Amino acid sequence: MSSSRAILLAILVTISAAFSLADPDALQDFCVRDTSAAAPIINGFTCKPAAATAAADFKFSGLQKSGNTNNKLGSAVTAANVISFPGLNTLGVSFARVDYAPFGLNAPHVHPRATEILYVQQGTLYAGFVSTTNNTLFAQTLHPGDLFVFPRGLVHFQLNVGETPAVALAGFNSQNAGVTAVAKAVFASNPAITDAVLEKAFQINPELVDRLRELFGETHV
Repeated sequence: MSSSRAILLAILVTISAAFSLADPDALQDFCVRDTSAAAPIINGFTCKPAAATAAADFKFSGLQKSGNTNNKLGSAVTAANVISFPGLNTLGVSFARVDYAPFGLNAPHVHPRATEILYVQQGTLYAGFVSTTNNTLFAQTLHPGDLFVFPRGLVHFQLNVGETPAVALAGFNSQNAGVTAVAKAVFASNPAITDAVLEKAFQINPELVDRLRELFGETHV
């Protein structure tokens, strides 16, 4: 990783940590997630014994390579959260890399446990979120070096509006921000939401419900 990218990562982690923590404050210096534990404890993960903790637990190299954008949306998110980076356990921060193919979309989604701050490293993005007040859209075109913040729990998205690939880096004030993709949650829930609910909620006919379920991988009920 180049020194400039390392500095950028450090800056964004610092910015993310500056938010009021969404997660509970830590009660010790660190609590590396014990990946050998059978199950997480309530609202957290079991700590590895301090004596077994190593410097390598605090390093993550998974963001060095671009994600595979060869999919329907043309985007890929590589997460550095407590699941993939155990050293983040109890520290209240996480990170992600988002790669976009030309005109690729990071589809409307929600992070229930964190505010997100996005840094555009490469390309041009159209990004925005929808507020709970009158469903107001707040959106901007972003260029390399720009930051944009998505408040916790609000629907948001990013679209690559350029003809070349784009890359963005995101910081979160939670060790595990969580993500709910809006369209997939509605049309590909498990078990499936009954057709009558979707037909009335979206004012669409049964045929369109079936088509949307097909697109997102579920059958009708």
